[in-house]
Amino acid sequence: MLGTLITSKMRVQILMRLFLNPDSRAYLRELAQEFEASPGHVRSELQQLSEAGLLASEKDGRQVLYRAERSHPLFPELQSMVRKALGMDRILDSIVERLGRLEQVWLIDDYAVGRDTGLIDLVLVGDIDRNNLADIVAKTERYIERKIRPLVVSQAEWIDLTAILEKRPSLLLWRSDTVGDARSERR
Repeated sequence: MLGTLITSKMRVQILMRLFLNPDSRAYLRELAQEFEASPGHVRSELQQLSEAGLLASEKDGRQVLYRAERSHPLFPELQSMVRKALGMDRILDSIVERLGRLEQVWLIDDYAVGRDTGLIDLVLVGDIDRNNLADIVAKTERYIERKIRPLVVSQAEWIDLTAILEKRPSLLLWRSDTVGDARSERR
């Protein structure tokens, strides 16, 4: 979807990397290595996106960190497009509608920092119908052409896991209105 609107593949990769999780930041060389591209090509795209106001940058010693600019008027739409392009909207809709008493959905590891590696790691917190989960995962994987690896835990197990998962990249995708976030309460 984004590839048809934005003709530069590198620009699409940068937007997907930084807009999926707008709290993530990245260095030029980190992105060049991740995308297997020349630093000059990545630098050019970063400059254009920064000049358009879509990215913010900050100095960190001799390096520059880039991140999504939340205050840009197009930020919500671009983030929504990135989530749709990666299939996150479809995953969430399917999971929330059919799984029982779902309390939270967390995206962890590579996708939580915006790396489209093809393997989506999810932590699902609640009392979940595992038969429906297997069906949803299989159908969604075919639709989005990515592998989904769900970890199902109860609320008590989630609280026990927070110390371990705090050390890994994570992004809260969905939370029931009736549940507090034990993870942020512990931070």
